[in-house]
Amino acid sequence: MADLHEELEQEFLDIQDRLGDQDLLSDQVEYAKVAKRYSELENIVKCIRDIRSSNEDIETAKEMLTEADGTDRELLRDEINAAQITLESLETQLRQLLIPKDPNESKNVIIEIRGAEGGEEANLFARDLYEMYASFASKRGWKLEVLNSQPSDMGGFTTITFILKGNDVWSNMKYEGGPHRVQRVPVTETQGRVHTSSATVSVLPEADEIDIRIEESDLQVDVFRSSGPGGQSVNTTDSAVRITHKPTGIIVSMQDEKSQLQNKARAMVVLRSRLLQAEQERIQAEQSASRKGQMGGGGRSEKIRTYNFKENRVTDHRIGLTLYKLDRILSGDINQVTDALAENERASQLTTLEDDE
Repeated sequence: MADLHEELEQEFLDIQDRLGDQDLLSDQVEYAKVAKRYSELENIVKCIRDIRSSNEDIETAKEMLTEADGTDRELLRDEINAAQITLESLETQLRQLLIPKDPNESKNVIIEIRGAEGGEEANLFARDLYEMYASFASKRGWKLEVLNSQPSDMGGFTTITFILKGNDVWSNMKYEGGPHRVQRVPVTETQGRVHTSSATVSVLPEADEIDIRIEESDLQVDVFRSSGPGGQSVNTTDSAVRITHKPTGIIVSMQDEKSQLQNKARAMVVLRSRLLQAEQERIQAEQSASRKGQMGGGGRSEKIRTYNFKENRVTDHRIGLTLYKLDRILSGDINQVTDALAENERASQLTTLEDDE
């Protein structure tokens, strides 16, 4: 651990020198990244130096204790005990600071929900999930903007894409990505039997041009007429836009706006965010074992969470959390689930740090 402390201090000093470099100052994108790292290291290095100082104070007091007597001896013991309490607090603080920062921490998010297995019931469940997130966003004071939607015949969504903007959006919503399973009696069921259906949720960090640069030559842009439930045309002009990113094969379609330019702009927002996510996943896969994609296949057996209407139950399978508050959670009170997932992630990160020590 001492070696790590020295490496971090040296990195801090190196960055301190770089911040005055004229070449760096002329590159605003790179300067912002370096300045952000400097800010992170500043708190870490201060904590490391405080720990070193506390250790030195304890060692000095222990040396003095061997020669002290009477009242001085008691005072030194009290001083050592107080310094050890301070040291333990600083070491806990440092472990928290050393937890890797999420690169998407300050970003807004783009949510994509799709009905998966279960036919129209899956599309209706997709609508329920959208309404749950919309209520959650309203309670948190976030702004929600629907980017694209494909209504189904019975009022659900075959797919809906929307953006959430506000404080702590990513840190609250990042756990929602994956297959969600519902168990209930569908509105189309005449025998009262419980069916299992699913919808998939993808959570993308909103990317800007600084994060991802896209060359126009890498894009194929197609235009077509918007369609509604059942495929009927809802527009007489070719306002809908489909963008294909040729190097990756990623395709994004938008049709909610009447303007072709507006649809293209929205499609580019989603495309840029998908490319950012793909790049981050590639890096994570190189650093550790490749992790499973958020969307999965959407099959009934795949799930991160189950919503059981008969039992008023929600179970998050990743951490084994079960709450009998389905009605409240669907009305937007999902913070009990997201808070538990966040705490589990922090505990796991702390355990990893302690193992590395």
